[in-house]
Amino acid sequence: MDAEGQERFREFVANRSSALLKTAVLLSGGDRHAAEDLLQNALIKAAGRWHRIDEPEAYVRQILYRQQTSRWRLKWPRRELSVAEPPEGTADADTSAAADLRLLMRGALARLTARQRTVLVLRYFEDLPEADVARLLGCSVGTVRSTTHRSLARLRALAPELAPLAPADGDERPSRDFSPMEARP
Repeated sequence: MDAEGQERFREFVANRSSALLKTAVLLSGGDRHAAEDLLQNALIKAAGRWHRIDEPEAYVRQILYRQQTSRWRLKWPRRELSVAEPPEGTADADTSAAADLRLLMRGALARLTARQRTVLVLRYFEDLPEADVARLLGCSVGTVRSTTHRSLARLRALAPELAPLAPADGDERPSRDFSPMEARP
Protein backbone atom coordinates (compact mmCIF):
# COMPACT_ATOMS: atom_id res chain seq x y z
CA MET A 1 0.00 0.00 0.00
CA ASP A 2 1.41 3.38 -0.96
CA ALA A 3 1.55 6.41 1.35
CA GLU A 4 -1.66 7.91 -0.04
CA GLY A 5 -3.50 4.61 0.44
CA GLN A 6 -2.24 4.35 4.00
CA GLU A 7 -3.46 7.85 4.76
CA ARG A 8 -6.92 7.13 3.25
CA PHE A 9 -7.12 3.90 5.25
CA ARG A 10 -6.19 5.71 8.49
CA GLU A 11 -8.83 8.37 7.81
CA PHE A 12 -11.44 5.69 7.12
CA VAL A 13 -10.63 3.88 10.38
CA ALA A 14 -10.67 7.12 12.36
CA ASN A 15 -13.99 8.27 10.88
CA ARG A 16 -15.96 5.02 10.65
CA SER A 17 -14.62 2.65 13.31
CA SER A 18 -17.12 3.67 16.01
CA ALA A 19 -20.11 3.03 13.71
CA LEU A 20 -18.61 -0.26 12.55
CA LEU A 21 -17.94 -1.26 16.17
CA LYS A 22 -21.62 -0.71 17.06
CA THR A 23 -22.61 -3.10 14.31
CA ALA A 24 -19.96 -5.60 15.40
CA VAL A 25 -21.23 -5.44 19.02
CA LEU A 26 -24.74 -6.29 17.84
CA LEU A 27 -23.46 -9.08 15.61
CA SER A 28 -21.48 -10.59 18.47
CA GLY A 29 -24.44 -10.61 20.83
CA GLY A 30 -23.25 -7.74 22.99
CA ASP A 31 -19.77 -9.11 23.64
CA ARG A 32 -17.61 -6.01 23.17
CA HIS A 33 -14.33 -7.91 23.21
CA ALA A 34 -15.51 -10.32 20.51
CA ALA A 35 -16.81 -7.32 18.56
CA GLU A 36 -13.44 -5.60 18.73
CA ASP A 37 -11.76 -8.77 17.48
CA LEU A 38 -14.32 -9.10 14.70
CA LEU A 39 -13.79 -5.50 13.58
CA GLN A 40 -10.01 -5.74 13.83
CA ASN A 41 -9.97 -8.86 11.64
CA ALA A 42 -12.27 -7.17 9.11
CA LEU A 43 -10.03 -4.10 8.97
CA ILE A 44 -6.94 -6.27 8.52
CA LYS A 45 -8.58 -8.03 5.58
CA ALA A 46 -9.67 -4.71 4.09
CA ALA A 47 -6.17 -3.20 4.47
CA GLY A 48 -4.70 -5.96 2.32
CA ARG A 49 -7.06 -5.09 -0.55
CA TRP A 50 -7.40 -1.37 0.10
CA HIS A 51 -6.20 -0.23 -3.32
CA ARG A 52 -8.93 -2.37 -5.02
CA ILE A 53 -11.88 -1.38 -2.83
CA ASP A 54 -14.41 1.04 -4.34
CA GLU A 55 -16.76 1.32 -1.33
CA PRO A 56 -14.70 0.71 1.82
CA GLU A 57 -17.53 0.82 4.36
CA ALA A 58 -19.72 -1.61 2.43
CA TYR A 59 -16.73 -3.89 1.95
CA VAL A 60 -15.80 -3.90 5.65
CA ARG A 61 -19.43 -4.43 6.70
CA GLN A 62 -19.69 -7.41 4.36
CA ILE A 63 -16.54 -8.88 5.91
CA LEU A 64 -18.09 -8.37 9.38
CA TYR A 65 -21.32 -10.14 8.41
CA ARG A 66 -19.61 -13.06 6.73
CA GLN A 67 -17.07 -13.57 9.51
CA GLN A 68 -19.78 -13.53 12.15
CA THR A 69 -22.01 -16.01 10.33
CA SER A 70 -19.10 -18.40 9.88
CA ARG A 71 -18.14 -18.29 13.58
CA TRP A 72 -20.70 -20.97 14.38
CA ARG A 73 -18.43 -23.43 12.59
CA LEU A 74 -15.89 -23.17 15.39
CA LYS A 75 -15.66 -26.35 17.42
CA TRP A 76 -15.35 -24.76 20.84
CA PRO A 77 -18.18 -22.85 22.51
CA ARG A 78 -17.94 -19.16 23.13
CA ARG A 79 -17.33 -18.28 26.76
CA GLU A 80 -19.79 -15.84 28.23
CA LEU A 81 -19.81 -14.01 31.52
CA SER A 82 -23.20 -14.08 33.18
CA VAL A 83 -24.19 -12.03 36.17
CA ALA A 84 -27.29 -12.49 38.29
CA GLU A 85 -28.39 -8.87 38.15
CA PRO A 86 -27.12 -5.72 36.46
CA PRO A 87 -25.27 -3.28 38.69
CA GLU A 88 -27.46 -0.68 40.34
CA GLY A 89 -26.93 2.94 39.42
CA THR A 90 -28.35 6.35 40.23
CA ALA A 91 -30.24 6.72 36.96
CA ASP A 92 -33.69 8.22 36.75
CA ALA A 93 -36.74 6.09 35.87
CA ASP A 94 -36.66 6.80 32.11
CA THR A 95 -32.97 6.03 31.78
CA SER A 96 -33.37 2.97 33.95
CA ALA A 97 -36.24 1.62 31.84
CA ALA A 98 -34.27 2.17 28.63
CA ALA A 99 -31.24 0.46 30.15
CA ASP A 100 -33.39 -2.46 31.28
CA LEU A 101 -34.77 -2.79 27.76
CA ARG A 102 -31.25 -2.71 26.30
CA LEU A 103 -30.07 -5.38 28.73
CA LEU A 104 -33.08 -7.52 27.96
CA MET A 105 -32.51 -7.14 24.23
CA ARG A 106 -28.79 -7.80 24.53
CA GLY A 107 -29.40 -10.97 26.51
CA ALA A 108 -32.01 -12.23 24.06
CA LEU A 109 -29.82 -11.41 21.05
CA ALA A 110 -26.87 -13.20 22.64
CA ARG A 111 -28.93 -16.39 22.86
CA LEU A 112 -29.82 -16.36 19.16
CA THR A 113 -27.62 -18.18 16.70
CA ALA A 114 -25.03 -16.12 14.86
CA ARG A 115 -27.04 -16.39 11.61
CA GLN A 116 -30.30 -15.30 13.29
CA ARG A 117 -28.56 -12.38 14.97
CA THR A 118 -26.88 -11.36 11.71
CA VAL A 119 -30.14 -11.37 9.77
CA LEU A 120 -31.87 -9.25 12.43
CA VAL A 121 -28.98 -6.79 12.58
CA LEU A 122 -28.95 -6.41 8.81
CA ARG A 123 -32.73 -6.09 8.49
CA TYR A 124 -33.51 -3.84 11.46
CA PHE A 125 -30.32 -2.14 12.63
CA GLU A 126 -28.82 -1.58 9.18
CA ASP A 127 -32.36 -1.30 7.70
CA LEU A 128 -31.42 -3.26 4.58
CA PRO A 129 -34.05 -4.74 2.26
CA GLU A 130 -34.35 -8.52 2.05
CA ALA A 131 -32.66 -8.65 -1.36
CA ASP A 132 -29.57 -6.85 -0.05
CA VAL A 133 -29.39 -9.11 3.00
CA ALA A 134 -29.65 -12.17 0.75
CA ARG A 135 -26.86 -10.84 -1.49
CA LEU A 136 -24.58 -10.08 1.49
CA LEU A 137 -25.13 -13.48 3.08
CA GLY A 138 -25.05 -15.43 -0.17
CA CYS A 139 -28.50 -16.98 0.21
CA SER A 140 -31.97 -16.61 -1.29
CA VAL A 141 -34.53 -13.97 -0.36
CA GLY A 142 -36.80 -16.78 0.88
CA THR A 143 -34.10 -17.91 3.27
CA VAL A 144 -33.77 -14.36 4.60
CA ARG A 145 -37.56 -14.13 5.09
CA SER A 146 -37.82 -17.47 6.88
CA THR A 147 -34.76 -16.77 9.03
CA THR A 148 -36.15 -13.34 9.93
CA HIS A 149 -39.51 -14.86 10.86
CA ARG A 150 -37.93 -17.60 12.99
CA SER A 151 -35.47 -15.16 14.56
CA LEU A 152 -38.22 -12.74 15.61
CA ALA A 153 -40.30 -15.61 16.99
CA ARG A 154 -37.30 -16.85 18.98
CA LEU A 155 -36.52 -13.32 20.16
CA ARG A 156 -40.11 -12.91 21.39
CA ALA A 157 -39.92 -16.29 23.15
CA LEU A 158 -36.66 -15.33 24.85
CA ALA A 159 -37.93 -11.88 25.84
CA PRO A 160 -41.74 -11.96 26.23
CA GLU A 161 -41.52 -8.48 27.76
CA LEU A 162 -41.06 -7.20 24.20
CA ALA A 163 -44.44 -8.59 23.05
CA PRO A 164 -46.36 -5.32 23.66
CA LEU A 165 -43.89 -3.58 21.34
CA ALA A 166 -44.16 -6.20 18.57
CA PRO A 167 -46.10 -5.73 15.32
CA ALA A 168 -49.50 -7.26 14.71
CA ASP A 169 -49.56 -10.72 13.11
CA GLY A 170 -49.33 -10.63 9.36
CA ASP A 171 -47.21 -7.48 9.17
CA GLU A 172 -44.29 -7.96 6.82
CA ARG A 173 -41.99 -5.82 8.94
CA PRO A 174 -42.39 -4.38 12.38
CA SER A 175 -43.66 -0.84 12.47
CA ARG A 176 -41.16 1.91 13.16
CA ASP A 177 -42.46 1.87 16.74
CA PHE A 178 -40.86 -1.54 17.23
CA SER A 179 -37.47 -2.59 16.07
CA PRO A 180 -35.51 -5.30 17.81
CA MET A 181 -32.46 -3.16 17.33
CA GLU A 182 -33.85 -0.03 19.01
CA ALA A 183 -32.41 -1.26 22.28
CA ARG A 184 -28.86 -0.95 21.01
CA PRO A 185 -26.10 -2.07 23.35
